[in-house]
Amino acid sequence: MELHKAQFWNKLDDTKVQCQLCRFHCVIAPGRRGRCGVRENREGELYTLVYGRTIAENVDPIEKKPLFHFLPGSRSLSIATVGCNLHCLHCQNSDISQWPQQREGIPGTELTPAALVQGALSRDCASISYTYTEPTIFFEYAYDTAVLAHAAGIKNVFVSNGYTTTAALEKIAPYLDAANVDLKGFDDAAYRKVTGASLQGVLDCLRDYVRLGIWLEVTTLVIPGHNDSDQELRQIAEFIATELGKQVPWHVTAFYPAYKMLDTPATSAETLLRARSIGRSAGLDYVYLGNVASAGGEDTLCPGCGATIIRRRSMQMLEVNMTGNHCDFCQYEVAGVGLGGDRGKGLEGPKVN
Repeated sequence: MELHKAQFWNKLDDTKVQCQLCRFHCVIAPGRRGRCGVRENREGELYTLVYGRTIAENVDPIEKKPLFHFLPGSRSLSIATVGCNLHCLHCQNSDISQWPQQREGIPGTELTPAALVQGALSRDCASISYTYTEPTIFFEYAYDTAVLAHAAGIKNVFVSNGYTTTAALEKIAPYLDAANVDLKGFDDAAYRKVTGASLQGVLDCLRDYVRLGIWLEVTTLVIPGHNDSDQELRQIAEFIATELGKQVPWHVTAFYPAYKMLDTPATSAETLLRARSIGRSAGLDYVYLGNVASAGGEDTLCPGCGATIIRRRSMQMLEVNMTGNHCDFCQYEVAGVGLGGDRGKGLEGPKVN
C-alpha cells in the first residue's frame, strides 16, 4: 500500500520534525523514527509506516475491550497495527506492540479502510475497535476507517493508553463513540518507570474524553507491590468520581506475569475485591472485576435499588433486566449507550424480566 504522510507534526530546523500526535512530542531527525517506531522522518517529511497494515483482525465481544456500558452483547471488529508509544514493562501484547523496537520490517496484512468497514458489515459487527496495541500510533488509518464506518452506521471504539494529544483527539471525536482508557496508577515516578509516560498526561487526556462527550470507561491493571495500596487505589477512584464522573465505569483487572515483569506475582481475587470496595466507597456507581473468576464481578448493579440488571460470566451476557437504559425494578436511568430494550444490529443476549 502507498506510503502515507503523517498528520500532526511540525517542521523544525535542519530537516528535523516534531510529532504532535501523542504527548511525547518526539523530535525526529531525518531517517529516524519516533518513540512508537512507526512514524519516520523522510527528508523533512513525517510518514506513517503502518497505514493499511493490520497485524491483528478479530471479531470480539465488546465486553472484551472491556466496555460494559456500550452496546453490551454486541460484536466488535477489532484491529491493530504494530507499534506503541508506551514501552510498558508488563505489556501482554509486546510481540506486536514492541515489534518495531525489536525486529526488522513492518509486518501486516494490507486492508484498506473501506475493506475494514465492509468486513464489519458482513460480520454483523456493531462497532470497530482500534485496540491490542495503541490506536494513536496508527491514527491516520484509524481516522479514515472511522469516518467511513460512521457513514455506514458502524460505531468506533478506542482502547487506549490515554496519551493522545488534545488536537488529535478533537479531530477524531466526531467519529469516535466510546473508549476504554488505561489509568495504570496514580504515582508519577512509578508511571514513568513502568510505562515511560507521565501521569499528568494521562489525566489530561481522560479529561479530554469527557469534555468531548465520548463514552468513557477506565481500566486499572492492579499489580502487586506497584499500584495495589489502599491509598493509590483510592486516589484513582476519587479522581474518576470527581474529575470524570461517578457514572464512569472502573474496571479493576488482575495482573499476570508478562514481558519484563515475570517475577511479579499475579493479582489475587481478594485484592480486586478490596479495590472494588474502595471504588464504591469513593462514590463510583459501577466497578467491575476483570481477569479473575469472581461471582458477580462482571454484573451491573442498579445504583438506584441495587438489583442485578445485567448478569455476565466470562464477558457474556446471561440476563438483562432493563428496558432502554432504565432498570426494570425501579426505573433508575443507568448510564451508558444501548444497554437494554431493542437489541438492534449486531447485538445478542437474552432479555429476562
